[in-house]
Amino acid sequence: MDIFTRPKYKHIIIDSLVYCKQEKGLEIYGWVLMTNHLHLIVATNGEYRVPDILRDFKKFTAKRILAELETDLMESRRDWLLRRFKYAAANDKKTKNGKIWQEGNHIEQIYTKDFFEQKLNYIHMNPVRVEFVSRPEDFLYSSAIDYAGGKGLIEITFI
Repeated sequence: MDIFTRPKYKHIIIDSLVYCKQEKGLEIYGWVLMTNHLHLIVATNGEYRVPDILRDFKKFTAKRILAELETDLMESRRDWLLRRFKYAAANDKKTKNGKIWQEGNHIEQIYTKDFFEQKLNYIHMNPVRVEFVSRPEDFLYSSAIDYAGGKGLIEITFI
């Protein structure tokens, strides 16, 4: 569902990624936050494994977004979103209040520079493909700005 259309929900994701970078050693090489999903190219430089960081990230952001939705009477889609998230959690024993994220992650190991560039280009082109922007670097919620020489919302690690 298109939950990431409001800046406050987007910034829950941004703030959480920054936290994971600073506190858990998440190295972020590329990212794009679309209206209903997030693409990341990441690694870890610390004691935490990427799957563990992503698990904690998803758990924390889901709780924050659900809490925000519960109290935001100005959100026009509030009731509908809460119903949909609760429905998604109905058969999940681990989740009580609502399910924002799908199970699992689509993790692919990147071993070569060519494969890295292919994946980075793919994620950066997402906002162009759906016609949010005409150039990847014009999309605020992406690392494409950084790769074009600007300063994005999250400090990334260049290879």
